[in-house]
Amino acid sequence: MSAEAADREAVSGSRPCTPPQASWFEFLLDPSLLEQHLQGPRPDPSPVQLIVQFLEQASKPSVNEQNQVQPPADNRRNRTLKLMALKVAAHLTWDLKELEKGLTIPVLNMLLNELLCASRVPPGVKHVDLDLSTLPPTTAMAVLIYNRWAIRTIVLSSFPEKQTKPGPHQLNMMSLVQQEKELTENILSVLREQAADSITVLEGALNIKKDFYIHTLRTLDLLAADPSTANGETESSTAGLRISADHLHCQVHYDLGGIYFQQGCSDPSVYEKAREHFRKARELLTKLDSTPSLCCVDEQRLAGYWSACKTLTEASDPSESQHTPYGQISCLMRNHDYGALIEAFIRDNVTFSLPNSFRHSIELELLHKLQQGDKALEEVCHKLCVCNAVRDALEGGVLSVSFHQLLLKPSKNTISFLLEVCTRSMEKEHRSETSTRKMALLIKTVCNRLEDVSLALMVSSHKLFVELLQDEEKKVLMEQMRKSSATVNLSAKPLPSFYDIPASVSVNISQLEQQLILSLDPRHIKQILIELHGMAERPFWRVNSKWEVPVDYVNVILAIKDNLTRDLVYILMAKGMHCISIKDFVHARQLFTACLELVTEFSPKLRQVMLNELLLMEVRGHEACAAEGNTERPPPDLVSRVRGYLEMRIHDLPLRQIVGEECVVFMLNWRENEYLTLQVPQSLVNNNPYIKLGQLIASTCKELPGPKESRRTAKELWEVVVQICSVSSQHKRSSDGRVSLLKQRESSLGILPRSKFMTFMKKLREPLVLTTLISLFVRLHNIVRDDIVNEVTAEHISIWPSSLANLQSVDVEAVVVTLKELVNYALSLNPNNQLWLCTQADIYFVTNQYSAAMHYYLQAGTVCSDYFTKPVPPDVYTDQVLKRMIKCCSLLNCHTQVAVLCQFLREVDYMTAFKALQEQNSHDSMDSFYDYIWDVTILEYLTYIHHKRGEGDKRQVAIKAIGQTELNSSNPEEVLQLAAQKRKKKFLQALAKLYF
Repeated sequence: MSAEAADREAVSGSRPCTPPQASWFEFLLDPSLLEQHLQGPRPDPSPVQLIVQFLEQASKPSVNEQNQVQPPADNRRNRTLKLMALKVAAHLTWDLKELEKGLTIPVLNMLLNELLCASRVPPGVKHVDLDLSTLPPTTAMAVLIYNRWAIRTIVLSSFPEKQTKPGPHQLNMMSLVQQEKELTENILSVLREQAADSITVLEGALNIKKDFYIHTLRTLDLLAADPSTANGETESSTAGLRISADHLHCQVHYDLGGIYFQQGCSDPSVYEKAREHFRKARELLTKLDSTPSLCCVDEQRLAGYWSACKTLTEASDPSESQHTPYGQISCLMRNHDYGALIEAFIRDNVTFSLPNSFRHSIELELLHKLQQGDKALEEVCHKLCVCNAVRDALEGGVLSVSFHQLLLKPSKNTISFLLEVCTRSMEKEHRSETSTRKMALLIKTVCNRLEDVSLALMVSSHKLFVELLQDEEKKVLMEQMRKSSATVNLSAKPLPSFYDIPASVSVNISQLEQQLILSLDPRHIKQILIELHGMAERPFWRVNSKWEVPVDYVNVILAIKDNLTRDLVYILMAKGMHCISIKDFVHARQLFTACLELVTEFSPKLRQVMLNELLLMEVRGHEACAAEGNTERPPPDLVSRVRGYLEMRIHDLPLRQIVGEECVVFMLNWRENEYLTLQVPQSLVNNNPYIKLGQLIASTCKELPGPKESRRTAKELWEVVVQICSVSSQHKRSSDGRVSLLKQRESSLGILPRSKFMTFMKKLREPLVLTTLISLFVRLHNIVRDDIVNEVTAEHISIWPSSLANLQSVDVEAVVVTLKELVNYALSLNPNNQLWLCTQADIYFVTNQYSAAMHYYLQAGTVCSDYFTKPVPPDVYTDQVLKRMIKCCSLLNCHTQVAVLCQFLREVDYMTAFKALQEQNSHDSMDSFYDYIWDVTILEYLTYIHHKRGEGDKRQVAIKAIGQTELNSSNPEEVLQLAAQKRKKKFLQALAKLYF
């Protein structure tokens, strides 16, 4: 062992060494190594990489003694390299799918042209003029492979996205990527022009019934040994790889179907041809053996093509419906056999063969036909809706809206059909505990939704009801149905006054409970409760499970000793809360006022609770009016009551945080910063995080603008917000004993969860408050992103700290999302705030959404210049903003816009402008923007560059622009400035039309 090998062994220990990658020249020195390399388990380089390397070396231009670049020499070395590339492709059995995946279009074009040359295809003769049946087998096969590749490449190039593949390096080019792109476009252009000829060649091949042969490594070696006779030997059946006619025809049918399908976009009648070719390809594919061959059809894509063609041509294939559930359903839909369709859906509830989305799409399709006037489909749609609802229930999904609507006014036949579907979907051999539980839930849901008692009894008497539901569930449902059956018509017979009811009259308790649920009149509610308590002593506040009061008040209300009073207070408050939730403020005020009068008699604590809730209702009402555009200040009485709440010092009083939150929002929105800063008691600040937040925000806004030493409150607000946006960490020991770090999404140390903090901020309307919070999050965003080049800007950003002590604890995603939501919300209140618009534009800029960034940069300029009829203030379009607009246009490939914007800078950026004008692939209007250029130097450069490129028309446009008298450098400065302002205005207005 050598010293070097010993060192390697010492370093690597017992690990196996990776064999070194073979180099292309090794195969050139010893051609026998190639076949050995290719037959290895994992050859490195791979076959396609070898093809690239061989052709790259063979196509390298040479340099003569005068240092002039010459085309690649036709010498033995280059011919051997090209032959080895063909041998590698022969090893891959000329599998176009494999070659297309690994080679670029230029490389594959070069390879197949070499195949044509090696196969003695007559040069200078169009392929369409060749008689393939008279050519040697390998020659005919080479023509077919080339033309198959041609139409496949046309189809693949029409796809929206295509992966970039490695290609041979080209020398003496300024841009390798640009050259390869141009070369590819040129090849595609030629292939498209010859597409009709390629199709004719391939269709002619379908008439040839004899077998074909393609070059192998052996036949290519024969070519190298004796080129004059080797191709003739391949005419015998023993030379080359035999390709049966069926294998070849299958592949050709598939490729022709693909090109016709692609052409169908512009000529729908061609889909018929595509369908016929795909049909024949499928038929041939079913009878071919599985022996590896040239025929490598993508069966999954073929199935997709076939389904698409059938849909586009509305072709009916009865045999197909027997093979796939999709085909069966499609056949039934085409034949309008809706009875069989419903039967298929019922069977599918057991087998689950069809995706749920497909079933619902069928229902929607028929529903659309029904809405267009086909009334015969109404019953079919109802039955499909029922079938899909049962399937949804069995999958544990949400029942559709259409099914709930069907249960509002169902017929007896609908319920009968539902029970039939449920029964057939619960076949005993397929019944599981899970499906049983889900079906029972569906039956319970149906019973609860049915208002017609007779229909509900129809369900409850069915065998599924008896088998699937437990005894307790049956008892509850039967009790509910009993109550429903006792319901009276309230409009026909109003409840008499309590004092008018004789003592001897026996009123059904369930009737009174139903009226108690429906009534919103406080006096009426009290009368019903008095009568109910006279009949039975039980807690009637539990009659309706949907009656809810805030958790903070439950214990206080339920502590009331008198049962009647307790029920009345609870129900009045619950109904009032419900009315507020549905924005019925009139009834809410009546219920709360009645409750206030009631509790004033015996409980000062509950009296204050009701005063607080009434205050909350009035604050919300006033804020709702303000959000709709009412700018009147709130009445002094309301402001005084809000202050009274914030100064409250009653002990043991249950306080809802939402009341404090709304009061703080109210004070901030009406600029009561002085009061929040000085008058709120510290105990309330400590107990309610919203009040603490409001005090910090008010103090920060009050100090703006101010000296640095007065920004202590801003720092406190900063620390509170950073804590809200932080993540807490915990450690967990894994099974192997190692300790790993887990991050929770929100820290429990923050005074509020981030979601509640976001909800709080979205109630604020005061511009200064929103600007302050936006600037805080902008600073935090810039720190956590740590990208000094791409920072977001905002007003008052300097008041916040410039660093974080514990940067790792901040949830970056939370900061980014909160900033975006906050700016979006602020702009929804005032879309014309240019500073917010610039911040929004910066957010889009730093997230690489350049078109949206341009939209908001231009909108910021629009709102402060009356749609650019006045100059945009320099503090809005700063050099930084203009440079970002320039970068946006550049990355959007709008290079002429870049050149125009370079003039807007205080110092014209000629380097950027000239570089932009050199770009030929510009996605803007190019010479139509020349009229907006006032800088003569840029116009002179334009004239020069168009002359250099031979673009006479564009050069004349530039000359015309430079010849305008107002741009003459001898003009007074005022005239030149006026010309510049005029062009700025028109250019920005033109950009606004593009990006708005």
